Amino acid sequence: MIKVRTFATPIKMFATMRELHDLDAQVAAFLQEEGADKVFSMSDSTTVGESGETIGLMRAVAYRVPD
Repeated sequence: MIKVRTFATPIKMFATMRELHDLDAQVAAFLQEEGADKVFSMSDSTTVGESGETIGLMRAVAYRVPD
């Protein structure tokens, strides 16, 4: 069965690399818990505040789990 899951994280100035590593770890742990045997796509997009500043990151993952 093919599934899609979206993850989100806020981004704070000067902490971006740590937040990206945390997001990577969260996604990897989720895929392992789900028993995903294939990842078809993974894409990131940013969310912005009222002034156009980047305030968050969304990651969408399309993956397959055995039926």
